[in-house]
Amino acid sequence: MLKGIDPIVNPELLKILSEMGHGDEIVLADAHFPGHTFCPKNVMRGDGLQIPDLLKGIIPLFELDSYDDPLIMMAAVEGDELDPQVETDYMAAIQTAAPDAPAVKRIGRFEFYDRAEKAYACVLTGTTAKYGNIILKKGVTPIG
Repeated sequence: MLKGIDPIVNPELLKILSEMGHGDEIVLADAHFPGHTFCPKNVMRGDGLQIPDLLKGIIPLFELDSYDDPLIMMAAVEGDELDPQVETDYMAAIQTAAPDAPAVKRIGRFEFYDRAEKAYACVLTGTTAKYGNIILKKGVTPIG
């Protein structure tokens, strides 16, 4: 066990986060997301984990990108509705360590799948919220 690192960030996830470079993306996927189909690289199982809890553990260790949209979620498919509480809960978790984090950018389902295919890693969680997937884009970690 390490000091200052939330225990939800297990050694496998810590390794993945450490390996990621500027511009790399990680998908925190809900329980419905076809991660093994769309994430051909590093897939980590986190079936009992909830995305807001993961965000609280990851964001203190992870610099969000400052050039591009660092927070991406899927837009609702025509005829569906988003539950605004999902994004509210995610942003509350993110803002505990990154109070100046930008707003989430919503992209279409298939655009999201394309981004997931290029992501460095994907964590498949137990979150059951509809449209509960989020992509984090890593930025440059400040020195000092």
